[in-house]
Amino acid sequence: MPVNGALCVLVVALSSALAGLGGYFLRKSLADRDLESAEKRAARILEEAEREAEALKKERILEGKEEIHRMREAAEIEFKNERERLRREEETLERARKEIRRQEERIRAQGDSLGRRAAELKRWERSLRDLEGRLAAWEEELERLLADAERKYAEAQAKLVEVSGLTPEAARRLVLEEAERQAEQEVLQLLRDAEAEARREAERKAREILLTAIQRLAVDVVTEATVSVVQLPNDEMKGRIIGREGRNIRTLETLTGVDLIIDDTPEAVVLSSFDPIRREIAKVALEKLVADGRIHPARIEEMVEKARAEVEERIREYGEQVAMEVGVFGLHPDLIVLLGKLHFRTSYGQNVLAHSKEVAHLAGLLAAELGEDVQLARRAGLLHDIGKALDHEMEGSHVEIGVELAVKYGEHSAVVNAIAAHHGDTEYIHVVSALVGVADALSAARPGARRETLEAYLKRLERLEGIANSFEGVEKSYAIQAGRELRIIVQPSRVDDLGVYRLAREITEKIQNELSYPGQIKVTVIRETRAVEYAR
Repeated sequence: MPVNGALCVLVVALSSALAGLGGYFLRKSLADRDLESAEKRAARILEEAEREAEALKKERILEGKEEIHRMREAAEIEFKNERERLRREEETLERARKEIRRQEERIRAQGDSLGRRAAELKRWERSLRDLEGRLAAWEEELERLLADAERKYAEAQAKLVEVSGLTPEAARRLVLEEAERQAEQEVLQLLRDAEAEARREAERKAREILLTAIQRLAVDVVTEATVSVVQLPNDEMKGRIIGREGRNIRTLETLTGVDLIIDDTPEAVVLSSFDPIRREIAKVALEKLVADGRIHPARIEEMVEKARAEVEERIREYGEQVAMEVGVFGLHPDLIVLLGKLHFRTSYGQNVLAHSKEVAHLAGLLAAELGEDVQLARRAGLLHDIGKALDHEMEGSHVEIGVELAVKYGEHSAVVNAIAAHHGDTEYIHVVSALVGVADALSAARPGARRETLEAYLKRLERLEGIANSFEGVEKSYAIQAGRELRIIVQPSRVDDLGVYRLAREITEKIQNELSYPGQIKVTVIRETRAVEYAR
């Protein structure tokens, strides 16, 4: 038992020893394996650290190179800027040096000039001293000559008194009289010039007043311009036109504003009115009533309305036709209508629409000759009298009304100026305006353009010559150019040169006071002296 126990103990001890030895070797093996693994990890870590260190080194090297490159570029830019600044400073210095050299040269030139001027001044001083010496000698000589002249004058005066028998006072009086005569001649000449200027201005003002008055109320218009005649099929129609107790004729006169004159003229009724458009409406209405045969107030009113519409349409057609004939396009419709109304307007027997068309053609021809705007000239010529279409309806002259219309409808400034200046009311500011003024004068002055009755024409010419012949010293007088000019020949022995101007003025004043005439009359007084000798 004890042996077994000891054996058991031994076995247990041996087992324990073996177990401990086995554990030792196992731990050693495990330790060795852990050591080897740690060494490998350490080697890997070291290797990774070396790689990271190498990469970091390369990165730092690249950054350093980039920084060095940037610093080099910045240094180069700064160097270039500094070099450019130095170059500019050198250029500035060079310009300053050149300016200094120019200033030096200028100063040297001024110094040379001052030197020359100083030398010149010295020469002038010497010349002045010489002149002062000669002047003193001349003064002495002049005093001697004056004394000699006074002595000779006294001798000549004494001889003159002895020869002429006139005292100095009488001679002085003669000289003063001659001087007064010459002064009077000069004063008369000045007065003549002033009177001529005043006469021109007065004539211009008078023309303006006369034109305004004539255009507003044509008192001297011949009868044919204020009446129209309607032919009737028989005299019985006159009674139907008059109607019961005159109701038909009163209705027609009230609706048209025209006076109907029914007299003993066979188969005719006279329409009288200063408004040609009203007269035309009344004429058309009456012709329609006569053709229709039914004449009573209601029918008269209907026919008057139809006649008014027909005349208005004709007015528009007249305006369109003349604009097309002249070649003026783009006119406002209202201006077209106003142009058509000019067909029924006359001025001293001259149809205003025909006159406007003629002025437009003439202005266009003149503009073509001068190289100006032909279309604008025609337009201004066509519209220059447009105010006459309304001068019986509106306040103001036809020029003022025409300017207002042209501005209202946006016409060219040359057209406005042509309307305003064609009677000399304002100055021409466009060449086209002046051409229209010339064309207007040519159209009005053309022979036959403006008419008057033959009897009135002959009486006016006789009256002109009679006025001229009534003055003393007039030898002959002639009314020429259809009464637009009066030429007077005076007797040179009875009228002197200054009297010619006085006679012309007096005759002109008498014509203006005693005669009524269109436009103006030129008075020309001729004084002629002939000396005739015969060589034998």
